[in-house]
Amino acid sequence: MELTDVLATNKALVKVAKLYRSAQADALSALALHPGQDVLLWILGQEPDGMTISEIAARLGVEQPTVTRSLSRLDQGGWFIREPVPGDRRATRIRLTSKGRAVIPNIEAAWRTLAETATAGMAADQRAALVELLEKVRGNLRTLTAETE
Repeated sequence: MELTDVLATNKALVKVAKLYRSAQADALSALALHPGQDVLLWILGQEPDGMTISEIAARLGVEQPTVTRSLSRLDQGGWFIREPVPGDRRATRIRLTSKGRAVIPNIEAAWRTLAETATAGMAADQRAALVELLEKVRGNLRTLTAETE
């Protein structure tokens, strides 16, 4: 790859990543959330009976301490409750409150707005190609570093 291509590729990737993260943070701040918290709450929203921390970690592909830290940051918001797991004194089940369940459609709407804004002016086949190319980039980058959240 020529240096001009290297520079153009790196510039485009960095700028898109920064802009997306900034737009995501802005959209989620309107919901009193930070990036990452939306995904955790959304996953909990898919399980009406709640999930244990180990189940959440497995679903997110992260370690349990990461989930514990994320939950402690969300703890004061009234998004979820902690319940003991019958028969397992060490485990705690995390279940969304009505406030937590009510924010799920808003999270999905924020995601939709981000995706629609990012792909505005693209035809369906272009959006599909973009996703395919981004997944290829992701796979390539995974050879260099461990993927987190």
